[in-house]
Amino acid sequence: MLSYILKRLLLMLPTLIGVLTVTFVVIQFVPGGPVEQVMAQSRLSAGGGAYRARGDTDAKQIAELKKLYGFDKPAHVRYVEMLWNFARFDLGRSFMQNKDVWTLIKEKLPVSISLGLWTFLISYLISIPLGIAKAVREGSRFDALTTLVVLLGFAIPGFVLGVFLIVLFAGGTFWELFPLRGLTSDNWVELAWPARIRDYFWHLTLPLTCLVIGSFAEMTMLTKNTFIEEMRKQYVLVARAKGLSQQRVLWKHMLRNAMIPIVTGFPAAFVGAFFAGSLLIESLFSLDGLGLLSYESIVRRDYPVVLGSLYLFTLIGLAVKLIADVMYVVVDPRVQYHAVGK
Repeated sequence: MLSYILKRLLLMLPTLIGVLTVTFVVIQFVPGGPVEQVMAQSRLSAGGGAYRARGDTDAKQIAELKKLYGFDKPAHVRYVEMLWNFARFDLGRSFMQNKDVWTLIKEKLPVSISLGLWTFLISYLISIPLGIAKAVREGSRFDALTTLVVLLGFAIPGFVLGVFLIVLFAGGTFWELFPLRGLTSDNWVELAWPARIRDYFWHLTLPLTCLVIGSFAEMTMLTKNTFIEEMRKQYVLVARAKGLSQQRVLWKHMLRNAMIPIVTGFPAAFVGAFFAGSLLIESLFSLDGLGLLSYESIVRRDYPVVLGSLYLFTLIGLAVKLIADVMYVVVDPRVQYHAVGK
């Protein structure tokens, strides 16, 4: 196992370098880079006519901006410098905000961790027991009704549900029961710890509702179908023929085998809950997280933030995938990993 983990860690390097390389190459051909962004702002502030009349000044300003942002160097030199800096976890400084990229990411992490971690945990805490209950009661009224509810929640886009919840519960038209912006109240630091916890979850209630409702449908149906398939296998029929109760067969014999496909979905579910799909929710509920930071950096061509965020996302995704592979052995010790290439 240790040999497998070490080799997997080494194999992560080509994947990480490949992602960064493709992104770096694409960036070279994207129009409207940071220099053009700054010059466009200068044009707006100085007035179109006055701006166009200063050709020599503009050329000098463009040269200074290229030197400031490092674009005076050849692309291959900038690429090697990027890899060397990222190897030392130096993500550089934001072009537009003039802040260290790590500082920006750390400022946004509390929101993304809150949304992603709680969405992931709540989704699994709901979907796995619900999927098992649906499998045990296959074809019943409970199965039909819960399937309808699950698929209905899956079909409703999160941002549409968010607008509905704001209108209904956040002072839009009816009740003002939940706050509309921020992760905590302005006086959060002045509150006692029980009040801080209540305030934190009070702010998270509506965003988490939007994210959870749309995320647990797939896992619920996967859990149900996996357990139904296990129920029809020979070892389950033999266990029941020996007189074992349904609960004993379910929890002692079936659970470990059925959990393997479910564990397979952990990486995608975790990374998806952590980063993807939260941009609209962050915008809707005025939560300043990594999703919003990444989107704004792409729009504003803030390349250090784009590459730094992508670097972090890729590292987390690869690490979670490795953890999921290791969890196979925890769930089922019969699974054995051999060194790659053997």
